[in-house]
Amino acid sequence: MNDPAGRLLLVDGHSLAYRAFYALPVENFSTTGGQPTNLVYGFASMLANALRDERPTHVAVAFDVSRQTFRTELFPEYKAGRARSPEEFGGQLKILDDLLAAMRIPALRAPGHEADDIIATLTEQARGQGLEVLILSGDRDVLQLVDERVTVLYYTRAAEPARCTPERVAERYGLTPRQYPDFAALRGDPSDNLPSIPGIGEKTAAKWIREYGSLAALLDRADEVPGKAGERLRAALDTVRLNRRLTELVRDVDLPVGPQDLRRRPYDLAAFTALLDDLEFRNPSLRERLFAADPGGGRDRDGESPTVRIRGAELTPGALAGWLAARAGAPVGIATVHEWARGTGRVARMGLATGDGHATAFETGRLTGADERALAGWLADPAAPKVVEDAKAVHRVFAEHGWRVAGIAEDTSMLAYLLRPGLAAYALDDLAGRYLGRRPPVAEGPQWASALMVRARMVLDLAGLLAPRLEATGMGGLLRTVELPLAGLLARMERTGVRVDRRMLGELEARFAAGMAEAAEKAARIVGHPFNPGSTKQLQRVLFEELGLPPTKRIKSGYSTDADALAWLATRTDSPMPRVLLRHRDIARLHMTVAGLIRELGDDGRLHTSFQQTVAATGRLTSTEPNLQVIPIRTAEGRRIRRAFVPGEGYAELLTADYSQLELRVMAHLSRDPMLLEAFSSGEDLHTTMAAQVFGVAPAAVDAGMRRRIKAMSYGLAYGLSAFGLAKQLGIPVEEAGPLMDAYFARFGGVRDYLDGVVEEARRTGYTETILGRRRYLPALTSDQRQRRQTAERMALNAPIQGSAADIVKLAMLGVDAALQEAGLRSRLLLQVHDELVLEVAPGERDAVAVLVRQRMSGAYPLAVPLETSVGAGPDWDAAGH
Repeated sequence: MNDPAGRLLLVDGHSLAYRAFYALPVENFSTTGGQPTNLVYGFASMLANALRDERPTHVAVAFDVSRQTFRTELFPEYKAGRARSPEEFGGQLKILDDLLAAMRIPALRAPGHEADDIIATLTEQARGQGLEVLILSGDRDVLQLVDERVTVLYYTRAAEPARCTPERVAERYGLTPRQYPDFAALRGDPSDNLPSIPGIGEKTAAKWIREYGSLAALLDRADEVPGKAGERLRAALDTVRLNRRLTELVRDVDLPVGPQDLRRRPYDLAAFTALLDDLEFRNPSLRERLFAADPGGGRDRDGESPTVRIRGAELTPGALAGWLAARAGAPVGIATVHEWARGTGRVARMGLATGDGHATAFETGRLTGADERALAGWLADPAAPKVVEDAKAVHRVFAEHGWRVAGIAEDTSMLAYLLRPGLAAYALDDLAGRYLGRRPPVAEGPQWASALMVRARMVLDLAGLLAPRLEATGMGGLLRTVELPLAGLLARMERTGVRVDRRMLGELEARFAAGMAEAAEKAARIVGHPFNPGSTKQLQRVLFEELGLPPTKRIKSGYSTDADALAWLATRTDSPMPRVLLRHRDIARLHMTVAGLIRELGDDGRLHTSFQQTVAATGRLTSTEPNLQVIPIRTAEGRRIRRAFVPGEGYAELLTADYSQLELRVMAHLSRDPMLLEAFSSGEDLHTTMAAQVFGVAPAAVDAGMRRRIKAMSYGLAYGLSAFGLAKQLGIPVEEAGPLMDAYFARFGGVRDYLDGVVEEARRTGYTETILGRRRYLPALTSDQRQRRQTAERMALNAPIQGSAADIVKLAMLGVDAALQEAGLRSRLLLQVHDELVLEVAPGERDAVAVLVRQRMSGAYPLAVPLETSVGAGPDWDAAGH
């Protein structure tokens, strides 16, 4: 049905919004600040698919204004049966408006009318202008608009909408689209609270319309309809006539725009990218689909952007030395295309650009020997300033060529991360949209060289915009002295990897698989038949129907069967089933961890995890592919996994070093609470000493229960622990947890005052700061929504403590690495997991390494209490524990 006049996509906004809201669990979609996002996420996904698949030239989204329309004037009970929308629904409609505004898609509303009436009006106008019309909706009333040039994309429960053409309507109802409102008037509509004729169903209603041709003809000849059905029809004539007026869509709503005003326009990329980041939409598939739907492309089609002017060409072989020499001392933006294999990557293509518009691009495989020597020398020159998109990746991939990189002056991803920790993405494609209002061109196809040159220039422009902003916050030093040097160290650690015993991992995988099977068999014997312990639906049936266990927290699909719910059932019932299921779940998690390690193991027998600097908003490093931070240490089975981590060839053992009670020491430093400082300086067990003070007994009288409660309290306070949370964690009544917290603060009043002050200061300034000045912005502290505000308050309590601990660990890593190099030792840093460092120790270097590690870690930062470090060594990671 393609037509030169164009294709108009009309979206029923409220219909799609309801579908999205109820299709995606609200508890699974929210920002770290507590803003629900399930509606916006689902709506954006459906809209992106429609824009991609249908390629409309014109588009608009129609919304209801309120429930008060001309239909409620005719029939006050119209839609009266519908429940009020949840608070989380209404709160996202404004965000939906922001999304559509950023995509420059008109959002239309008409007081006194519904979205369907707006759609009907625009459809009628579009027919006269020769446009093809597509209507995206989950409301059957729009089926009356279908004809040879109008198709309804109708959402039911299926993932993809059905294409409703005249043939499809006839197939489904045996009627023409024009007859549909006649049929609907007879059938009634429970969703709109339109009454039906008692005893008359869809089949009879459709049969009457087919037989008489129209509702008007049927009503004129109602006396001819025989039997009970005829009596029922005649008794409901007034109802049917009213239904018919209500189901007919209005086709002449007074609108400020017509179809030709709805031609698609390029996105407001800065606003669009910023909104996706603020919503924390990290799913790359969704982001790419949304960006791909931008009619402006968001990208340069010919390699040259209206805002990026370059003068350059693909490099002539042998000319690189001259190009670099001519720009000696000038900051140069770098853009690269990598070719990644398992655990390694190489630079395939490279673009360079300077601020005066000069640029060049080349394929590394075609460089001459002179070009390679010139490039290697320039990369290693600390006096040659380089501006990159991702410093760690640059270090990592250039190392594969044997090229060392020095002189990285700016890193756009790190600049943006420090300015706005917690964004969804920090790649150039995302940041350029947010800050420059352009999407960089893709370095593919015949235009790859010009595209790479533009990308290199955009890296430079982006850094020029962000660097002054970072300096204004006082975090410039944090970037230069911590994050940029750390990027080089992390690249070396990733490239080195850690040796793993493949055979041992295979044995563990088999062991855990057998353990899962054993637990599943035990569960089957309890209930009398086999079932899948990993199926929520089957678990609900077994636990609450067959075994009759008490109901847990109510969720959309029934009663919760998560770990907390099973643990609650284990303490509240005599049934062994919850404990068996918890055991199965624990072993399944271990099995999944081991299987992931095996899958990621490189051909060199080493795991090359990726350390992420720009993921955690607090500044902590994270580990991915595989995630080595999830390997448990407190269980015997978790420690079995650690035994598979061993020193590589040419190395004698592993050495581990970690901080003792780092976050509590940070809290003592920040709060300056005299009792807490005294507890650390006493040299006794910290939690025992604190428990003695809180409970008013001698340290020798502190039992394990007292110590456990105070330990939970101390760590929990740093995470905004409430009396309810403490009660849940300790398994005690809330009435007991409250007085316990009061007693704690009575002894450690400085901690209470500090925590209160952190929140108030953050509410005033909008952010918190760590000991190195790392900021975390928390605008939700002033939110009108209580849940969002409370979530932000917990983050404000946590960010300075956890963030400062992260700062200290990073300083320690840099200090340890520098000490090893200064001492000329072969031993090297392999892993960082939470507060622990893992090193691979060369033969004969254990004692020297242990001394250096203790010195550098304990002296990483001068706190008001000493930083204590524990060190151990052994033939594997577990044996090196301490």
